[in-house]
Amino acid sequence: MEAMEEELKCPVCGSFYREPILLPCSHSLCLSCARNILVHTPDSESPQSRRASGLSSSDYDYLDLDKMSLYSEADSGYGSYGGFASAPTTPCQKSPNGVRVFPPSMPAPHQPHHHSSGALLPPAPRHQCLTCPQCHRSLLLDERGLRGFTKNRVLEGVIERYQQSKAAALRCQLCEKSPKEATVMCEQCDVFYCEPCRLRCHPPRGPLAKHRLLPPAQGRVSRRLSPRKISTCTDHELENHSMYCVQCKTPVCYQCLEEGRHHSHEVKALGAMWKLHKSQLSQALNGLSDRAKEAKEFLVQLRNMVQHIQENSVEFEACLVAQCDALIDALNRRKVQLLARVNKEHEHKLKVVRDQISHCTVKLRQTTGLMEYCLEVIKENDPSGFLQISDALIRRVHLTEDQWGKGTLTPRMTTDFDLNLDNGPLLQSIHQLDFVQMKVPSLVPAPPMLQLEECCTHNNSATLSWKQPPMSMVQAEGYILELDDGNGGQFREVFVGKETMCTVDGLHFNSTYNARVKAFNKAGVSQYSKTLVLQTSEGSFSRMSANLAAEMSATLAAEMSATLAARLQVSTLPSPLDFLQHSDQEACVSPVAWFAFDPGSAHSDIIFSNDNLTVTCNSYDDRVVLGKTGFSKGVHYWELTIDRYDNHPDPAFGVARIEVMKDVMLGKDDKAWAMYVDNNRSWFMHNNSHTNRTEGGITKGATVGVLLDFTRRTLTFSINEEQQGPVAFESMEGLLFPAVSLNRNVQVTLHTGLPIPGFYTSRASIQS
Repeated sequence: MEAMEEELKCPVCGSFYREPILLPCSHSLCLSCARNILVHTPDSESPQSRRASGLSSSDYDYLDLDKMSLYSEADSGYGSYGGFASAPTTPCQKSPNGVRVFPPSMPAPHQPHHHSSGALLPPAPRHQCLTCPQCHRSLLLDERGLRGFTKNRVLEGVIERYQQSKAAALRCQLCEKSPKEATVMCEQCDVFYCEPCRLRCHPPRGPLAKHRLLPPAQGRVSRRLSPRKISTCTDHELENHSMYCVQCKTPVCYQCLEEGRHHSHEVKALGAMWKLHKSQLSQALNGLSDRAKEAKEFLVQLRNMVQHIQENSVEFEACLVAQCDALIDALNRRKVQLLARVNKEHEHKLKVVRDQISHCTVKLRQTTGLMEYCLEVIKENDPSGFLQISDALIRRVHLTEDQWGKGTLTPRMTTDFDLNLDNGPLLQSIHQLDFVQMKVPSLVPAPPMLQLEECCTHNNSATLSWKQPPMSMVQAEGYILELDDGNGGQFREVFVGKETMCTVDGLHFNSTYNARVKAFNKAGVSQYSKTLVLQTSEGSFSRMSANLAAEMSATLAAEMSATLAARLQVSTLPSPLDFLQHSDQEACVSPVAWFAFDPGSAHSDIIFSNDNLTVTCNSYDDRVVLGKTGFSKGVHYWELTIDRYDNHPDPAFGVARIEVMKDVMLGKDDKAWAMYVDNNRSWFMHNNSHTNRTEGGITKGATVGVLLDFTRRTLTFSINEEQQGPVAFESMEGLLFPAVSLNRNVQVTLHTGLPIPGFYTSRASIQS
C-alpha cells in the first residue's frame, strides 16, 4: 500500500489530507489549505456572464477570470484576481509536492466612499475565488463559502485505513509543523491530541470537561468500530443523499429533486449507480492490472537482460583479450625473427671485417719484413754482390706495392645496417582494427534505386522515393535515408524504416541538399544508391534539380529533367515576391511559404477541417498543434483568424520546436515561445515565465499575426494588423514550427503566404 501514499497527500501542504473537500474538477484539498489559498475578488469585477447565463451561485463551473496575477505582473495569474493597483508584489509559493500555489490574499483596507451629500457609503462587496493548485482552474464561491463543497469521505476512509495499517505511533492532528506523538483521543471530538495541544485546545473545564478522553490505541479501536457518518447534501444539510443526478454526475437528496436545481434532471437510484460505477472501476482496473502485470514482466525481462549483458560482456572481454594477446604473440614471434635477421647481419659484418683485419695484418707483416731486408741489403758495400740480387728485390718491392694498391686498403663492409623495417601498413591496420558484424556478402541487399519521377521538393520540404532493383534476389528488411546539412557537410540519417518513401520537413529555404539511401537486412548493409541533389524553394514555388554521379548517361539525365519540369508545372503555386525594406537603397527578398497544420504531430484532441487550415479542440484543456513547415532562416509571417471565441478562453500563438509538450498551454515549457491572449489583454510566455502584459484582446473575427525574423532573430506579434506590445522574444534560432494552443471554446483558421506587414517594414526602415 505504500505505493499509493502520494495519492493520499494534499498538493498544498504535502501531508495526508485533513478534512478533504472535493472540487468540481475532481481534485481534493484539505479544508484548512483551501482557506489559505482563497482569493477575495471585488463583486463589481466578477464575471457577469455567469449571472446572465441563469446559473445559480452554487453551480461551481470554471470561470473566465482575468488572468493577471494579484502578486506579480509577470505571473500567469492562475487562481488570482487582478485589478488592485496597490497590491503587494508577493511571489507565488511551491508546495512540498512541487505544485504552484498562491499565498493567502491580504485584502487592502476598505476606503470609505463619500456620497455627494457627505454620507459614508459601505465598502464594495467581495467574492471569494479558489484555484485548484493541480489543474489551475478557478472557482467562484457562493455565500456558503467552502461549506458548499462536498466532503470527500471516501478519501478520508482510505487515509484512515492506510494509517491504521501503519505500525507507526499516532500523531497529533492539531500540530501545524512536525506533528508530535498523540497522548489522548477525544471520543466526542474524534481528534487525537498531543499534551501541549490538549492543554491549549481541549482544557478540562466547561462543556469540554464532560468529554471522554481515551488512550490513542483505544481511541483508534473505538474510531474503527464507530459507524461511518452518512453523507449529507451540501445544499440541504439535514437531508441524506438518496439519488444520483446523471447530468451533473453527483449524489443528490430528495429535496434537490423537488425544489432544487436538479428537479428536471435525469436521476437514478444511488445504490444502483454505486454498484454500476464500482463495476466500471473494477473493469478499468482489470485492464490497468494487465498493463501493470506486463510492466512487471517487462522489468523482469530487463533485469535478466542486465544479467545477460554482464555475462556476455565478461565473455566478450575475455575473447577480445585473447584475440589481442594472439596478435601480440604473433608480433613478438615476428620480432624474434626480425632480431635473428639483424643478428645474422651483425655476425656477417663482423666476420668480413675480422677476415680483412687478419689478411691485412699478415700482408703488413710481410711488407714490413721485406722493407727491413731491403734496408739491410742497401747497407752492403759489395757492388758485385748487391747487383746480383738488386733486380730481384726491386721487382718484389714493386709487386708488393701493386698488391696494396688494388683496393686492399678499402673496407669490404660498411658499418651501417642496410635494413629498413616497413611498419606503416601494420600500424595502419592496427589503427583500423575494429569490430565488424558477421555477415555473408552474398546475402547483403543490393543498393536501392531512386525513383526520380516521385522525388520532389515543396517549400522547405523534400520527398524522396526509392525501390529495390528489379533483378535483386535478396530481400531488404529496411532502408536508411541520409541527407547532408545543405552546405556540403557530412551526411546524417534522417529516416530508418521499411517504407520506400519519405518526406523530410524543416529544411533550409534556398539550399542544396545531397540525398542517398541504402538498404539493410540481418546479413548487413548495402552500398549507397546514387546521390540525388535537391534544391529547396527560394520562395513560394517548388523546384528541384537532380544530378546523379558522373556515370549517369546524358539520356537518363535529360529524361529526369523533363520529368521534373513537368512535375513542377503541376505543383508550382503562384505568389508575389515579398520585399522587406531595410533602407532606401537596400532591399532583401523574403521567402514566402505556404503551409497548413500538421495532423501527424498534433495532440489527439485537435479537430481539423478546411484542408487542415482550420482547427479546434474537443477538450476543455489546452492542446497544441504545429504547422507542417519549420523555419530556420529568413523572414516569415502568417495570420490566424478567430472563427469562434466562447467564454473568454486564453488561446496562445507562437512558434515551437518539434518536441514541444502537446497537452499544456503553448509556452509552458522551454520548447515554445508564445503570446496568450483573452478578450482584454495579452501576455508573452516562454518556459512558464509570463511577461509584458499588454492591453487589447481578441474577439470573434479578430486576426492574430505572427512574424518570425531570423535576420534579426526576433519574434513579434500583432492583433488586427497592429503590433501587440514590444518585440516579444529575441535570440531566436534553430528549427522552429508555427504553433497554436487552444481548447474547445476556440476555433482558428490559418492564413499563409502573406506579405510582411506594414508596421514591421516601417520600423525596420527607421532602425536602418
